[in-house]
Amino acid sequence: MNIVVIGSGNVASHFSSAFVEAGCRIIQVYSRTSAHAQALADTWAAPAITQLSDIDTTADVYLTAVKDDALEAVLSQLPPTLNGIVLHTAGSVEMAVLHGRARRYGVLYPVQTFSKKKYVDFGHVPLAIEASDAETLESLSRLAGLLSGRVFLCNSEQRLALHAAAVFACNFTNYCYSIADDLLNEHQLGFDLIRPLIRETAEKVMQHKPKEVQTGPAVRQDVQTMDKHLQLLQGHPDWVELYDALSRQIGRS
Repeated sequence: MNIVVIGSGNVASHFSSAFVEAGCRIIQVYSRTSAHAQALADTWAAPAITQLSDIDTTADVYLTAVKDDALEAVLSQLPPTLNGIVLHTAGSVEMAVLHGRARRYGVLYPVQTFSKKKYVDFGHVPLAIEASDAETLESLSRLAGLLSGRVFLCNSEQRLALHAAAVFACNFTNYCYSIADDLLNEHQLGFDLIRPLIRETAEKVMQHKPKEVQTGPAVRQDVQTMDKHLQLLQGHPDWVELYDALSRQIGRS
């Protein structure tokens, strides 16, 4: 199966690797930045382009993996003669954005966080799919099945909820890790000291509902301890605000 990759960031890079591992062929890579397009294209000995008017119109699949707020602008530049399936990978964008852009289209959304230097085994990544029609859905299901054993149907509203949930579970959590790292550094302590704590917390939610394993001063309503923490954080008003808001929410749950 021949695939054109539209985008050159983390998602595009990881999808490209997964498709090649599954036996597909990357035949072209687009990015508006020439160096970025060339870097990813060189990995697969494929041509790089910076103008969508130069896109290969013979591909089986056009995987669009760009920033969510750039997606419509990119799609508007696609030639109207594409016969392959045009896909986007965005969690927050409805499939309807593809209507009128291609005859066959759909969504292939990975429920995973990606960093270029960290390998991800797609075999364990849940892939949410949605398609314009039954025939395209069947083709997309086969394509996604080449990458992962966890393929599931998900409409646009469900996918938006899934994306928001992922932001809470991943992005916000990671930001809290960064605050913890900064706080520890301020007091001449290392982040390694809490990595076992992070691991144990993550392992708990693999087996239990998060609310069932919530711990800490907020769930115990240990006001004295929370006041001490807030006093410690006075030099960082944003941290105080976040600590207080999260503690209040935990106390109410």
